[in-house]
Amino acid sequence: MNILVTGGAGYIGSHTLVELYAAGHTAVVVDNLSNSSQESLRRVETIVGANIPFVQLDVADRTALAAVFAEHKFDAAIHFAGLKAVGESVAKPLAYYRNNIDSTLALVELMLENSVNNLVFSSSATVYGDPAELPLTEQSRVGVGITNPYGQTKFMIEQILRDVCVANPQFSATLLRYFNPVGAHPSGTIGEDPGGLPNNLLPYVTQVAIGKLDSVKVFGNDYDTVDGTGVRDYIHVVDLARGHIAALGHMQPGAQAYNLATGTGTSVLELIAAVEQAASKNIPYEVVARRPGDVAACYASPALANTELSWRADLTIQQACVDSWRWQSQNPHGYENH
Repeated sequence: MNILVTGGAGYIGSHTLVELYAAGHTAVVVDNLSNSSQESLRRVETIVGANIPFVQLDVADRTALAAVFAEHKFDAAIHFAGLKAVGESVAKPLAYYRNNIDSTLALVELMLENSVNNLVFSSSATVYGDPAELPLTEQSRVGVGITNPYGQTKFMIEQILRDVCVANPQFSATLLRYFNPVGAHPSGTIGEDPGGLPNNLLPYVTQVAIGKLDSVKVFGNDYDTVDGTGVRDYIHVVDLARGHIAALGHMQPGAQAYNLATGTGTSVLELIAAVEQAASKNIPYEVVARRPGDVAACYASPALANTELSWRADLTIQQACVDSWRWQSQNPHGYENH
């Protein structure tokens, strides 16, 4: 299949491109490079041994996106493009609502106009809000207790896509709810390259390990968890990427959500210990006050994706830390200076 990949230069997008080509598909990437680098695409091309067409545009720019649809024939789209920093979304809610929702509306309108009826959407565990019970399943309540505009946009877009599927019975929308993506490609040539201070724990820890940051701040150690620190479901980005390939192979009319998760929680201190082992060095950390809005634990059952998509997370948290450390140590400044 030929796939339109929005946001394909980003962390998850770039790893998914590798898996798309490994599975025999081709792709066209559109990305505004607001939080990504074209260098990631050059490196993906080296890994897959193919040229990947790329157009720099904002997905919300309907005219620019229409030109891409006019030039290429697509069998499906994978929609990664979007702003994704939780804290920033609280400070800049209008930017998040406008960017994330407008881009999706423009994309889906053009898909319908061009009879491209298969969409894989990059959703998020944030749609579950403050989890009422664990593990989370696709039947768990959504839309209640979401603590930030980023999560609200993901929840709203899921609803928009469900409504589109009702109005267009031939349309298929697979809503992939990611838990906490970690790790990097085993080659060490592509990985997570956060602009500025990392929002996610693992790149923060590896930047401390390499000496870019002084110490890890652990937000609270008095939760009701294995060691008092927050527990999350960390999934290797390569496993996550393969989930999109599995979804493409199982497109059926209507909207269906799937958790892409491991089913196992890992605490902050357990993650730090795994990086210490991968990097063979001690990582300083300090315990500080809990962050408002943080939940003690969040992990999910991947049973539905296991059964219906024939997908499972095979890579361990230790492997993710080894791969992250390889990426960080080979690319101390990310994609800069290339």
